[in-house]
Amino acid sequence: MSESVKNSKRQFRNIGLVDLTRYRFPIGSIVSILHRISGALLFLSLPAMLWLLQQSLYSEIAFEYFKGVTSHWFVRLLLLALVWAYLHHLCAGVRHLLMDMHMGLEKPTSKQSGILVLSVSLTLTALVGLKLSGAF
Repeated sequence: MSESVKNSKRQFRNIGLVDLTRYRFPIGSIVSILHRISGALLFLSLPAMLWLLQQSLYSEIAFEYFKGVTSHWFVRLLLLALVWAYLHHLCAGVRHLLMDMHMGLEKPTSKQSGILVLSVSLTLTALVGLKLSGAF
């Protein structure tokens, strides 16, 4: 009898690295992980961005040089990644602040807010990308 009781209980265990490939993360956890990644990206790129700003404000020649550097497609791609990081971190930060105030903690509203954060940040990033490419 004791063995049948032991077998009928649900077992909870940690997810291993092998299980991560099969595990389907909820949208809220994807947004949260991307929030951490975007924050780390912003933090790690801050010294380089401040140095580039300082150098571009040094003289008109330096400004024109960096203006020419930013016309390269790879630099624009890096700038677009930083823009995404900023916009995603901003939108997800607002979501987390609302959740700290106990708003949107239920599963359906959490899923909707996660989808909203991803769609708003990607749409705004696409608009900035179009602006960087000279579409308007």
